[in-house]
Amino acid sequence: MNPQPLVPDTDPHRLAAAIGGHHLIAGQLVRAASGKTFAVVNPATGREVANAALGDNDDIHRAVSAAARAQIAWAAMPARKRGALVSDCARLLAEHVEELGRLVALETGKALRTESRVEAGVVADALQFYGGLASELKGESVPFNPEMLTVTQREPIGVVGVIIPWNAPMMLMALKIAPALVAGNTVVVKSAEEAPLAVLRVCQILNQKLPAGVLNIVSGFGPECGAPLVAHPQVGKVTFTGSVETGRIVARMAGEKLIPVTLELGGKSPMIVMGDADIDKAVNGAVAGMRFTRQGQSCTAASRILVHDAVHDAFVTALKARVDAMTMGDPLDEATDIGTLISRTQLAKVLDYIESGRAMPGAKALECSALPAQDHLRQGLFVRPVIFTGLDNGCRLAREEIFGPVTCVIRFRSYDEAIAMANDSAYGLAATIWTRDLKTALDATRRLQAGFVQVNQNIVVQPGLSYGGIKQSGLGREASLEAMLEHFTHKKTVIFNMN
Repeated sequence: MNPQPLVPDTDPHRLAAAIGGHHLIAGQLVRAASGKTFAVVNPATGREVANAALGDNDDIHRAVSAAARAQIAWAAMPARKRGALVSDCARLLAEHVEELGRLVALETGKALRTESRVEAGVVADALQFYGGLASELKGESVPFNPEMLTVTQREPIGVVGVIIPWNAPMMLMALKIAPALVAGNTVVVKSAEEAPLAVLRVCQILNQKLPAGVLNIVSGFGPECGAPLVAHPQVGKVTFTGSVETGRIVARMAGEKLIPVTLELGGKSPMIVMGDADIDKAVNGAVAGMRFTRQGQSCTAASRILVHDAVHDAFVTALKARVDAMTMGDPLDEATDIGTLISRTQLAKVLDYIESGRAMPGAKALECSALPAQDHLRQGLFVRPVIFTGLDNGCRLAREEIFGPVTCVIRFRSYDEAIAMANDSAYGLAATIWTRDLKTALDATRRLQAGFVQVNQNIVVQPGLSYGGIKQSGLGREASLEAMLEHFTHKKTVIFNMN
């Protein structure tokens, strides 16, 4: 453990410079074995704010070896003691919410007030939630034979490899590492190359409470750093959040080793607005559900809004007005509602989708909000949110995951038509329906093909709610007791012959 308490530092530039260029292995900040680094760029200004350690196979081997050594004693520790340590980590993280919010805003371009500070708070909440579930790591008594005592017990898998994305890096890391740790596993995290700093700081803070080697983090790129983590012979489980394409690669590599994998992949989440819906509430739900404050960079973004013909025009008018009223600007400014996209690659992709939509017959592109005018933001990766109308459910923009502030509002005339359109997708992560009719709501929750369905609300994933998708949206569940038991432990059957 680190004997020196870390003092919160709310200057994100200073903090980025202090921790940049390091992995965290065996409880210590260390340089990459090669000595190489790569730049971390503030997407709001285009300026480099720090370097990150460029990890490769040697760094992964160091981290996994440290985790494997630490796992023996960690697994032998009573489960409630592990849970208490993870809960202690949550309380410690709560002291660092402001610094973590500012740091993740700096590296990702997510607005501090509407996104980054909120995410930092959820990290502590996730750890607190799982810390309290340690007593649930229990087995069962099986009535197999009266002359035999038959029981099952839950045992940790060993070393868990965690690969996280850049859009909500701290929250998504917490929802993976917390159940893994409480269950008795040790962890090696591979951070997203676009956002390696805040998650490194989280791990540094947690290592003040955790034994050395229990939680490690390495930064780098997928082929050189992520792939060796999945392939390492001492890694017994992989949990990944990211694109469908990369998820397939991870699944294939894990399949070669015959180890379990959890995948949280893409989405094209439908939002159905019935003719009897409360339009004001539905518009607020669309703003929240599209994650406009995150520039639409969310796998659950409501990027297909199916609206009954009777209320379509009124809904579109109200939605545009709400987004127009949002302020786009410096992510660290408290007045900012909407920040930036993450990278120039993502910006080019989003702009291509917008231009593709403009070229479609009958399409109307409603640009919203306004680009910031400040000189220091001229190189920032800002893009105005776009609401498309006049498109159908079969077009490219309605079928592919854009991961940007672009949504399609599509008319429908009957409830059955809306359900059919909602389910006509390769994805099945999330869905919502907005209606005052209880029968319609109940029927929709049965018929909608998604792993996370809501009625008259559009909240993000929360600790305690089982979360995950079907179809190409992934495998397994997160954020729940079920996730810890089913995805981070093995079940062993033990039989005592009493004769």
